[in-house]
Amino acid sequence: MAERKRSRIRKPPKSDTDSNQPMIFAIHVITAPYSHQSALTALRFCQATLAAGHRIKRVFFSGDGVLVGTRLAVPPQDEADLYREWQVLANTHQVELVVCISACLRRGIINASEAERYEKSSHNLAEGFLLSGLGQLVEAGLESDRLVTFGA
Repeated sequence: MAERKRSRIRKPPKSDTDSNQPMIFAIHVITAPYSHQSALTALRFCQATLAAGHRIKRVFFSGDGVLVGTRLAVPPQDEADLYREWQVLANTHQVELVVCISACLRRGIINASEAERYEKSSHNLAEGFLLSGLGQLVEAGLESDRLVTFGA
């Protein structure tokens, strides 16, 4: 009779992320605040990640995700106020909230300096959000253990 070979399951070597060290996450949100469940899921993921003792390097909003950065939106009273909740998260945990400048310009979201540059009478970028370029997402991804994207 042929002898059966026993296969051994080998565990991968331990890496830095297997230890009890807190991980650093970069978050990328692509969907509009109320058009898809992933916008709320991104917020809840960040809250759970921070509660577990990990760190969030940056949350980068692009595409329709930048709509969370407007100070003019008012959600219905019976729904979660994602606009305000992101600001609370940023203030409480010193999380950087960055909205993509090109996506914002296409969607009519500007800060004070862009309003002046484009000769607009006012601005509507919410407090706590920074207007910046895609390089901020790349940098966050490079400086983090994980880059997690919500939306598609």
